[in-house]
Amino acid sequence: MTAVQVQLSPRAARTRGALLVAGFELLAERPIDAIAIDDIVARAGVAKGSFFNHFTDKAGFAAELGAAVRGELELLVGGANAGVADPVERLAGGMRVALDFALTERKRCIVMLRGLELSTGINHRLNQGIRADIEAIVAAGLARPEAASSGVRFWLGLCQIMQLNAIERELSRLDAAQRLREMLVLGLTGLGVPESRALDVAQRVSAAF
Repeated sequence: MTAVQVQLSPRAARTRGALLVAGFELLAERPIDAIAIDDIVARAGVAKGSFFNHFTDKAGFAAELGAAVRGELELLVGGANAGVADPVERLAGGMRVALDFALTERKRCIVMLRGLELSTGINHRLNQGIRADIEAIVAAGLARPEAASSGVRFWLGLCQIMQLNAIERELSRLDAAQRLREMLVLGLTGLGVPESRALDVAQRVSAAF
């Protein structure tokens, strides 16, 4: 909950909450460009002017919905990586959790992907964990220098492609584990991690999926 939300009156908070719930359901059905503000307020059961009392535009509205789900995913990644010091293992573990999220939380994952199309920047607050792990891998001499500037977008792109593939093809967990192994090898070697290390990590992480 943001500081703005804390300061809202109970009535305003209910209106804002109704808009977010309606937006979540609509964004799970279709992209934000195919959703009219009239659709959002109609499903929320509030006046159209109420939307602009809480959000500047549809893009910001979708981004807030996506960020909320991404925050949930980051908590899951953090829990899975608790106690794991190796940044290569942490990066791989995060991808494993991302794939599991796509399989078990399909609707929430769709909302996240549709709402966060512009959140791949290296300095975006939601990417701090990935950035730190990639910087640690580069510092350890396990990745090529280019990973420091482009690694975040590269890794996020792979994770998002993998999630979309799992959602669209409705992969079984067995097929998903195989896809995870392939994407980890591709991603880690793409960053510059030695092939033998990438193969070892990919095999262990996917075997535990």
